[in-house]
Amino acid sequence: MISAAGATTARRPRAFRHSARSAFAALSLATTVAITGLAGPALAKGPESLADLADKVTDAVVNISASTTVEAKAPGRTMPQLPQGTPFEDLFEEFFNKRGQRGDGDSPRQQSRKSNSLGSGFIIDASGIVVTNNHVIGDANDIQVILHNGTKLKAEIIGKDPKIDLAVLRVKPEADKPLKAVPFGDSEKMRPGDWVIAIGNPFGLGGSVSAGIVSARGRNIESGPYDNYIQTDAAINKGNSGGPLFNMDGEVIGINTAILSPTGGSVGIGFAVPSATASQVIDQLREFGEVRRGWLGVRIQNVDDATADALGLKGGAKGALIAGVDEKGPAKTSGLEIGDVITKFNGTVVKSSSDLPRIVASTPVGKVVEVIVVRKGAETTKSVTLGRLDDPEKPQLANAKQPDAAEPAIRQALGLNLSGITDELRRRFSIKDSVKGVVVTRVDPNSTAADKQIKPGEVIVEVGQESVSSPADVTKRVDQLKKENRKSVLLLVAAASGDVRFVAIGLE
Repeated sequence: MISAAGATTARRPRAFRHSARSAFAALSLATTVAITGLAGPALAKGPESLADLADKVTDAVVNISASTTVEAKAPGRTMPQLPQGTPFEDLFEEFFNKRGQRGDGDSPRQQSRKSNSLGSGFIIDASGIVVTNNHVIGDANDIQVILHNGTKLKAEIIGKDPKIDLAVLRVKPEADKPLKAVPFGDSEKMRPGDWVIAIGNPFGLGGSVSAGIVSARGRNIESGPYDNYIQTDAAINKGNSGGPLFNMDGEVIGINTAILSPTGGSVGIGFAVPSATASQVIDQLREFGEVRRGWLGVRIQNVDDATADALGLKGGAKGALIAGVDEKGPAKTSGLEIGDVITKFNGTVVKSSSDLPRIVASTPVGKVVEVIVVRKGAETTKSVTLGRLDDPEKPQLANAKQPDAAEPAIRQALGLNLSGITDELRRRFSIKDSVKGVVVTRVDPNSTAADKQIKPGEVIVEVGQESVSSPADVTKRVDQLKKENRKSVLLLVAAASGDVRFVAIGLE
């Protein structure tokens, strides 16, 4: 399970399970964390000492204490109604009043309940700008920033972003005690094996230093739509959340955010938001008090090997397959279509569908970008002016439901009974009038079509990226693809509601 890493946190990440069902069972937010050394035996020779580096940056690392006060009705029983002059009447009234009751039978008094959270942060501007995790402060109404020398400063929130889990605070430094700030470094230059140190407030033990290496980059732990974490074996524990991960030059290349742990303690697998991602978000929070993300307006799904073969993609599975286009989005007006595979966006290669949301979101609103797509086997370039993702609940690039890629070969008949759309079939399966194509009336339970979750009542809109309107169109197109020695056929399948997805089915 996934547990919050501090006394109180604002969010809980989704469960992160190892694909091999290992003993690592929990991904915990590092809301009270620091680093305590290398995990496992030190087989490689590291720096002789990190003391000078720690001295250089420690004063810029702070502890965060966030308190939330909630008014709540006090539980208890109403004082019995006693006749006036009853013996010990005053004693009864005092007893019940101490438990939050008024003693007159009216509703109970309101009592305040306070919860606290401890985390870490760091100063990026000597004027008083502090960075931490959003889950460290949550909805707190009293935030204290505690400096390395013990000075406590009241903080106000400039802005926060739950999707990247970042928050920017402001404090007012004392006139005779200037603040120490640390710069951001370039996380893109970090390689697995590079040394890093983390400083933070694990378990309330402020100023703790731990060291390790970058274990991996580009980790997706499914905590949000823009995951791109640095993985490190530097000890990260509860309370380190929001603390900095430094390179050997004393630059912040990551913000410690989460740990993988069965117990809530460090097992040598921690995750940090890269500075390349964080710095863009922080700049916008400082300027606007909010994050303004780019919006393309497409629904995408991943490209597996069967889909790549059906699409005629050279070089195998890659890119993001467009499974839907928002009628009011930038993609529609720019000529992007269902069935296009986006392989490059604004000069950045799109290796898989999980790359695209992050790349688009980090691109400035209103910027004109080049989008390279593969359409029916041919590469083409479209120019798109990005919109703004205004609705926080609207998926900027929602992944379509994915069929299982590891499926057995399908029968040559595809395992489907098909029919043209009739009024009776529309009524039986509640198919919207806007949906056009060929209705699936039965699915062979032993076929790959069944394994791919094609169901009766769904509608085949395209076969091999060509529209179909009758069962004859389907069989004709399938036969044509077989003659072209295609190993699989790509179906565009619509649900009764009109939502579509691509399904690749083998022809062998």
